[in-house]
Amino acid sequence: MLIKAERRQAEPFALASGEDDIAIAAISIAELLHGVERADGRHRALRQEWVEQIVRHIPVKGYDLETARVHARLLAESGRIGPTRRAHDLIIAATAVVDDRVVVTSDKGFTELPGVRVRVVG
Repeated sequence: MLIKAERRQAEPFALASGEDDIAIAAISIAELLHGVERADGRHRALRQEWVEQIVRHIPVKGYDLETARVHARLLAESGRIGPTRRAHDLIIAATAVVDDRVVVTSDKGFTELPGVRVRVVG
């Protein structure tokens, strides 16, 4: 969701209302920074500033032991219910579960993960 917004240079906070308590998984920041590293010239500077806006204003949730435990469980369960989800997606989901948050995404595949609250948008 954030990667799509970044490509359009959309406001990174457009999906949240003033009442939402938003946070972002550190792995999501890594994905955004990967885009910065792959960009060149003018696009690189724009992407870097966009990511910096996010980290200045949105709390970043790290990967700790509790998140690792939930990640492992989701990895095992996702393999039982169908094709295994990407590791990064499962880390995002585990981060949300541990912090009792909702994953806001355009990826309907998150809805298949047991115990993960999801709001599919766009």
